[in-house]
Amino acid sequence: MQENSGSNGTVRRLVRYALQYKYRLVTALTILCCAVGAELSGPLIVKTIIDNYLTEPGAAIAPVLRLLGLYLGLLLIGGVLHYVQAYMLQSTALQIIKNMRMDLMRHIQRIPLRFFDNTPIGAIVSRIANDTEAVRDLFMSFMATFVVSFVQIVGIYVALFILDMKLALLCLLLPPLFVLIIRVHLKYSKRYITIMRARLSDMNAMINETINVMPIIQAFRRERRTEEEFEQLNEDRYRNQVKQFRVFSLSSRNIVGMIGALVTAGVLWYFGNEALQGVIQFGVLYAFIDYLGRLFQPIIGFFDQITNAQRAYVSAEKVFGILDEPGVEVEDEPKRTRPRGDVSFRDVTFSYKQGEPVLKGITFDVQRGETIALVGHTGSGKSSIMNLLLGFYKPDSGTISVDGRDISVMSEQELRSSMGIVLQDPFLFAGDIAFNVRLHNESITMDRVKETLQKVGASSFVEKLPGGYKEPVVERGSTLSAGQRQLISFARALAFDPAILILDEATASIDSETEGLIQRALGVVSEGRTTLVIAHRLSTIRDADHILVLHKGEIVERGNHETLMAHKGRYYKMYRLQRGEATASSTA
Repeated sequence: MQENSGSNGTVRRLVRYALQYKYRLVTALTILCCAVGAELSGPLIVKTIIDNYLTEPGAAIAPVLRLLGLYLGLLLIGGVLHYVQAYMLQSTALQIIKNMRMDLMRHIQRIPLRFFDNTPIGAIVSRIANDTEAVRDLFMSFMATFVVSFVQIVGIYVALFILDMKLALLCLLLPPLFVLIIRVHLKYSKRYITIMRARLSDMNAMINETINVMPIIQAFRRERRTEEEFEQLNEDRYRNQVKQFRVFSLSSRNIVGMIGALVTAGVLWYFGNEALQGVIQFGVLYAFIDYLGRLFQPIIGFFDQITNAQRAYVSAEKVFGILDEPGVEVEDEPKRTRPRGDVSFRDVTFSYKQGEPVLKGITFDVQRGETIALVGHTGSGKSSIMNLLLGFYKPDSGTISVDGRDISVMSEQELRSSMGIVLQDPFLFAGDIAFNVRLHNESITMDRVKETLQKVGASSFVEKLPGGYKEPVVERGSTLSAGQRQLISFARALAFDPAILILDEATASIDSETEGLIQRALGVVSEGRTTLVIAHRLSTIRDADHILVLHKGEIVERGNHETLMAHKGRYYKMYRLQRGEATASSTA
């Protein structure tokens, strides 16, 4: 169930994170109160020295020295207590953000793929990296400044009432005035901060996209246009940042300082007359002015941190916005017997956008040990069928079953545990080659790693590498050729011994020699497995048991290679076209 991410909902959720450490926070706040008490007792001690000893002729010096010693001791104790409470509050804030960041990372892996279809990667990265850091500033600012300042203000007012109740009552008018100023500041500042955070997210997304497609940008000479688009985002953020600073300058430290100076002047005038007339003692005058000066320091601290807190609050709303996205619970599945791998689609219709179906009435069966190939032009629906089978999306209508069991009643973990997949664009993780085959699965031994790499024909080049099976792999495997990366990803799928093997254009980006290695390996590893192939090169699926030809989301032809060639329909034309292109390129 989604929670309200509005103002009250965001505050409640931030408080809920903080309450996980309520005992540490209570202890830290107790220490803080003791530290503030020790710190604020100083002016009262000085007042006693002035009124009882310095203004009395012939007063003993010993009591003064004892009071001065007490004053210095309290300052030392206050400093130590402030250090302890600051360490506890700051470390607690860091722990809270650590938990929030992990919650965000866990949840992102449970969100259905539809969310990622419509959300730029850079924006998601910004939520995990930048926005959680900003929320950390909120906790640290609140705990280190707001809480400390609030306790100090309460302590100062207690001291002011001890000194002079009438003037202290007048000083009570100051907090409502500053609250009013803060409300005005927040009202006009939030709109600019919201735009600033949005533009930062947009710039992150654009930078991420630009880096990923840099070869295309340079090849098509789009550098200038890319710079202009980024400059527009950057300029918009700059303009709103200037407006926010203008609001801050008009309604923060300057106005507090001005009010503080006026109030101090009024108190001096009031107390000065009474002190000269002997109505009050000079020690009271000193202490009141000292406390009054201290009163404005935490208020200025409020204003100095309010922009950071507001920026962090906007970030918290964005973080909770992602956490509110519906996700799938990940549970440990009980051990089940390995499925046969029989797959059935029955009258399946599916659309990414409502009213725009990409699959219409898809029906087919494939049995254990059989290979079925999906062919068709781009946008015909091949990858959508695989996405539905893997449970990444749910069909609009119709049923998909494995071993006669509707996959809608299966958990995603149970469904995918029986499947292996090799994509057209293989992805390798930072680590070594052996790690990229086993992917944290400790049940896959090194012997199994070597066996699968040997089956797909990758052991020959792996063993020639300086580190062999422990050869480091940089991010995305950029130091390996496309064919080598594909063979390793193929070995990864086989190492998990899937009942259903999915090849999504797995031979589209490799050379003919490597394709031959994979084709020979497929003859061995597909035995006893259900294999579904999205094929770009039709020559690679001649031996498939079934071939489905898709066009605009519908199956328009089906059969094996010989049957479809004899039919002389769409498959026949596609095959002849590819054969003609191959012949022309080899002749050139």
